[in-house]
Amino acid sequence: MITNLLQGKKGIIFGALNNKSIAWHVAEKAHAQGARIVLTNAPVAIRMGTITELAEKTGSEVISADATSMKDLEVLFMRAMEIFEDKIDFVLHSIGMSPNVRKGIPYAEISYENMLKTLDISALSFHRILQTAYKLDAIREWGSVVALTYVAAQRTLAGYNDMGDAKALLESISRSFGYIYGKGRHVRVNTVSQSPTATTAGAGIEGFDSLVDFSDRMSPLGNADAADCADVCITLFSDLTRKITMQNIFNDGGFSSMGMSQRAIEQYRKSFDECTDK
Repeated sequence: MITNLLQGKKGIIFGALNNKSIAWHVAEKAHAQGARIVLTNAPVAIRMGTITELAEKTGSEVISADATSMKDLEVLFMRAMEIFEDKIDFVLHSIGMSPNVRKGIPYAEISYENMLKTLDISALSFHRILQTAYKLDAIREWGSVVALTYVAAQRTLAGYNDMGDAKALLESISRSFGYIYGKGRHVRVNTVSQSPTATTAGAGIEGFDSLVDFSDRMSPLGNADAADCADVCITLFSDLTRKITMQNIFNDGGFSSMGMSQRAIEQYRKSFDECTDK
């Protein structure tokens, strides 16, 4: 097993809520690989979650910040650089929320006011983070920024609603800012497209259990869990991936390349045995 991949590196991790969060697993593994980290989330999420437990476990500080507020983000990056007495080496964006999904509003009847909030929280927050870091020159040369995404950016999945639009925008921001940050500062910007994962946010999607089961049957390697995603993020933070940027990396057991698997076919046939055509 490779150890100390992030020895001496420092980073900010957005979005850890509880031990079901992918960001939580990333923080644990970053700490285990030698990194120092600052944990951040919105004030309400900090109150609702157990991030202080993670901070104690990893010897990290928690800084409250609303990722849709430029002022909060500037304070966050400045404070983090004070704590580290240096620039930052990596950032994880693990933020997503849709009021339309939470309220069960169908995509065809979507509230545009809610949709603007979805895009603001789930995608434009990523642009704000990158813009703030760029303006402050907060990320060290050859640093790495990673955002978590989902295959719904490329494909339509029932029930994922306007989060699919948000993920598509998120991936576009990664490419657009990846060019600017790479050319100007040699900083990498990538996204990781993860299997459906049983996080607190994921549980709010209608039919989520069926989606997880379907994805697992379709994927030759099975679904990737939160720990698998953390491993990919750690690799992208490390010096092993210095020339990988503006990429969307599918960490999904092969799901994104599949049409129909044998396991899915067999399950589909069973449904005909149980149901009559109407």
